[in-house]
Amino acid sequence: MQRMKKILVVSAVVVACLLLVALVGALILWRAALVVPDFYAQALAASETTRREHSDAMLQKTITLVGDVRRSGEWEALFTEAEINGWLAVDLVENHSQSLPPEVADPRIVVTDGGLLMGCRARTGGVETVLSLAVDAYLTEPNVLALRVRSARAGAIPLPLGDVLDQIAATAHRSGMRVQWQQAGGDPVALVRLNWEVKDKPVIVESLEVGSGEIYLAGSTHEPEKE
Repeated sequence: MQRMKKILVVSAVVVACLLLVALVGALILWRAALVVPDFYAQALAASETTRREHSDAMLQKTITLVGDVRRSGEWEALFTEAEINGWLAVDLVENHSQSLPPEVADPRIVVTDGGLLMGCRARTGGVETVLSLAVDAYLTEPNVLALRVRSARAGAIPLPLGDVLDQIAATAHRSGMRVQWQQAGGDPVALVRLNWEVKDKPVIVESLEVGSGEIYLAGSTHEPEKE
């Protein structure tokens, strides 16, 4: 009997310890999920006045680009990180909020040398966290955009890339773009084919430069081929 009591006590202690370890692990994961990346916090820091000024600049540049692309010939555009974030903070929210899933808010980007850091607030599993994605963006040939996925995180917790890749493919599909997958140094690379036309005129994206807080695009619009 005494031996049985001892076994029960030891078992209870072991179970209690396991539960404590599980609780501590869950607490650590929960706290890690609440971590806000530095790049995202800085991207949110702009004042309301500054955001609106940059949003207006982004809209004006977009209008100019659309007009240039509609005409046959060469075109180019330069968008700054601040302008893109201004548009995401103001015009997207006020005029295109339905384009975001209901559980997602406050998307922002940081333009690094050759790549992008993208973040947004999201509620998942009852926890509000910051989802972040690091990608390299470049053209492998005209009209073929490569997105090399470096990492995906919820707060400080790495996320399975499989779910991220599925979302990229689904977004491209909804936009009518074809996606192929390759590998580069162990990282998945989405090759997105941009089949754009304006009034039956093929639009060719020939240059994409990402870096120093700016995104530069250049290309040409061609007259439709005569039959």
